[in-house]
Amino acid sequence: MKEVLSSADDRMNKSVHNLEEEFNSLRTGRASAALFDRIKVDYYGSPTPLNQVANISIPEARLVVIQPWDKGVIGEIEKAIQKSELSLNPSSDGKVIRLQIPPLTEDRRKELVKMAKNIAEQSRVAVRNIRRDANDELKKKAKDGDISEDEEKRGTDEIQRYTDSHIEKINVLLEKKEQEIMEV
Repeated sequence: MKEVLSSADDRMNKSVHNLEEEFNSLRTGRASAALFDRIKVDYYGSPTPLNQVANISIPEARLVVIQPWDKGVIGEIEKAIQKSELSLNPSSDGKVIRLQIPPLTEDRRKELVKMAKNIAEQSRVAVRNIRRDANDELKKKAKDGDISEDEEKRGTDEIQRYTDSHIEKINVLLEKKEQEIMEV
């Protein structure tokens, strides 16, 4: 029974962690190095994460400076940023790339909040699916005689506590992200 509980808890933690990563890549009105986590650059024929070919710094709240370690890759970095869904326009002086993060319009903020709510709901569904799988596993173990009905009941209650706790974490993360997006 313990392995079912720990497996469910681990999988739920991974769902919450994935949500945090998704939220980090959602653009708010502020500059953040996490915005570029998903951008891959064609580096000598192989797609390489941007943060592995350049230093990304945030000198001001609305400015990102990308300094490639190899100056020959500047053009590829600019292309990768322009192709991304970030809607940013890079400007380069041959040594570094500067990106101004424009303030978000009210409509765009509302759209981003909707996207954040959608992503959070997908995470809640994932946590509930993990709960269902764990409960099914406990039922099967009880049916096979591996655990008693009392142990199954305790396990089901424990899994519900895990579920409630992880859904609460998701709600807190969503609330923080909404405040961050709507902040002017």
